[in-house]
Order: sequence, then structure tokens, then C-alpha cells
Amino acid sequence: MPLIEVTQTRRVTAHVRFNEPIIAQINQYAAFIGATPDEVINKGLEYLFDKDRDFAAFRTSDRCKDVPELLKARRPNGSKASRGAAKKPSGSVESAESVVVRKA
Repeated sequence: MPLIEVTQTRRVTAHVRFNEPIIAQINQYAAFIGATPDEVINKGLEYLFDKDRDFAAFRTSDRCKDVPELLKARRPNGSKASRGAAKKPSGSVESAESVVVRKA
């Protein structure tokens, strides 16, 4: 059994807003664990979603099927924005390798 496992992960760009003190804490935590802010946010949300039992129950309910898509991934480069003349920055989709280290 190998000690590390490399998996391909599809990453997308999305626009979100944070309160200013949260930005500072994200940067501090990233420095603390030697990661990027993106990794801190992703892992923090994965942890939250995994641990919240009420959310797990919600995800299996019929109510989850009708959730509006309020946060959307940005379109890949070259796509036209659907809203008039307002030009939004184009997003990207990148392939990232995730490394899982297993204890022997």
C-alpha cells in the first residue's frame, strides 16, 4: 500500500465576500498551517459540512432539492456574460492534485 495517494480535483473560481476580520484570520491560519487561503477555506468548509449532523439530514431531505443556486462558479475564459454591458472578470477552472498522506 503506498504511503501517499494523489487524486485529481477539479477546482472552480467563485466570487464571495468576507468580513474584513475573517480575511485576516484566514491569512493567519494559512500561515500557521503552511497552506494557501484557498486550502484553508476549502478544508474548513469540508470539515463543517462533515461534522454538522443537522446539515447531513437536510442534504438527504426533499427540502435540499429546491435550494436556489446562489453561489455559482465563474464561467471559463471566452464565455460571454449574460447580463448586458456589465463585464465581469472571467473565471477559471483548474485541475489540482491533492495529496493524502497516510500514516504507516
